[in-house]
Parts: sequence; structure tokens; C-alpha cells
Amino acid sequence: MQRIAIFDMDGTLIDSGLDITVSINYVRSQCYSLKPLSVQEVVDAINAPKRNLSEIFYEKETYEQCARDLFEEHYFEQCIQNVVAYEGVHDVLKTLHDHGVAMGVATNAPSIFAKRMLKHLELDIFFTNIIGADNVESPKPHPQMLNHHLNHFRYRPGTDNAWIVGDNSKDIEAASRAGIRSIFAAWGFSTDGNGDYFASTPDSLFKIICEKG
Repeated sequence: MQRIAIFDMDGTLIDSGLDITVSINYVRSQCYSLKPLSVQEVVDAINAPKRNLSEIFYEKETYEQCARDLFEEHYFEQCIQNVVAYEGVHDVLKTLHDHGVAMGVATNAPSIFAKRMLKHLELDIFFTNIIGADNVESPKPHPQMLNHHLNHFRYRPGTDNAWIVGDNSKDIEAASRAGIRSIFAAWGFSTDGNGDYFASTPDSLFKIICEKG
């Protein structure tokens, strides 16, 4: 039997809220002369089940190319300025790795940023695959990202155990659509959510994945 754990990134493994907000506010100022948003406003918008982020962040119905390009240019440098791993994340990843759990990352962030941040925090060593929104046709809640991981690990339904760990309703829905279980991570961007399991702290993941699983 194989154990497979697929992790969301922002709000689950790492706290990237401040850097995302700094870059969004830079674009708001430079492109649109808009006042800055707070970190909480940005995080709440990102985690809302249904939202138009271009309208919330830039007051535009759709993303304009100038805003997209400026954000990506600014965020490439900004994304490692303040980002931190949540307390206990490194330790539980090491423990899961040492117990033979196969692990990957499925994030709706572009993979170039995901890999840069995870490498900066020395978390990338625990993951076989880091898949971002640019690596698939349909991001979460579509199950395509998860299926990429499951296929890579040669997941056998009914024999192997697989989970996604995430703080967002998109993660929970993606798990359901991929036919695997979900663990809601309550220590990050969101504190309330529904999954097959509820993890209040990172260290509780070991019991769920290696003991209950």
C-alpha cells in the first residue's frame, strides 16, 4: 500500500499573504492609481469560493495584460521577501517523508513562483512534483492537477491511500472530483472549512495520514 499526500501551497504550506498584497498594491498604484488593499482583504478574496479577482484587485472585469505583466515582474522578486513556512510544516513534511509518504504540490499559483518560494524555504526537497496553474489546462477545483500527481505515483484506487491537504474549498472540491480524500488545513489562510478530515495544526497530519490512513 502506498500513501500519497498532495499539498496546496499558499495558506497551507506557506504564508505568502504579505508579499502577494505588496505586489497587488504595486499594480494598483502604478496602473490604476487605486488605494492599497489590506492583507486580509487580499487573502479573503483569494479564498472566496466565487469571485472575480481582477474586479476585486484592479476594478476591471478581466485582467489587462499590462497588470498581469507588471504583477509577474514585481512578484518574482517580491515573493521571497517575507514568505514563511507555517510553524510545524517543515517538521511534519520531514516526518512524512521519512515514513515513505509520496508527496507533491498542487497550487493555482504559477509554477515559477511556487518553485522559487519552496526552494527559498527549503521545502522543495520533500516533493516529487510541484504543479502550478500554468502546467494544466484547468486549475483547481478541476481535478486535473491531482490526476497528474496520481498518475505519476501510479495510484491504485482501493489499494493506495491518497489525500489533498488544503485550506480552500477549491482543494476540497478537487479531491472529491479526483476520487481521493481531503484534509482541511485550519492553520493558514482559512480557519473554517469542510473536508473528510480536519487538521488544526500541521503536526496532526501524521496521525491522519500514517495512522488513520
